[in-house]
Amino acid sequence: MALAGASALGALPRHEPPPKPPGPQKPSGPLTLIMRGLDKITGRATTVLVPVGSSATYATFTVTAKYCYTTASVETPESVAFVQVEDHRPDQPMHRIFSGWMYASSPGLHGVEHPLYDIWLISCRAVAPGETVTIGPKKVTRPVSPDATDSEKPAELPEGAGQ
Repeated sequence: MALAGASALGALPRHEPPPKPPGPQKPSGPLTLIMRGLDKITGRATTVLVPVGSSATYATFTVTAKYCYTTASVETPESVAFVQVEDHRPDQPMHRIFSGWMYASSPGLHGVEHPLYDIWLISCRAVAPGETVTIGPKKVTRPVSPDATDSEKPAELPEGAGQ
């Protein structure tokens, strides 16, 4: 009986394991931190690009990007970076004001808050040389009624309506 059972098991087709899902895609270029800097005196916001493994300057800051990671597109969007920021004010000696992790999803908790400038992480991605990066709302256009024509004018109010 053992022989008959062994031959029956040998006749079963073998099932291959399912193929592994594709892993994260390699970026096409070097990873770059896209950061936003705010000058508190003028109220001007500036986009700051910092390639991983190098430094960039913003105002009196030198920002050094050590590590950067962005989740896959099928996951909850999140960008994480390890950043060091040094302040080089002319009236004070250079000192490091921030060294740690920044999370794009919580800029208020993990950004650099300084008396004159703030800087925080927006995202982390591959940026091609010469590529411009725009951050913020797109140009807002007013919706047009499908029945509207160029000759239509707003209705005039009767005399005395504004009183």
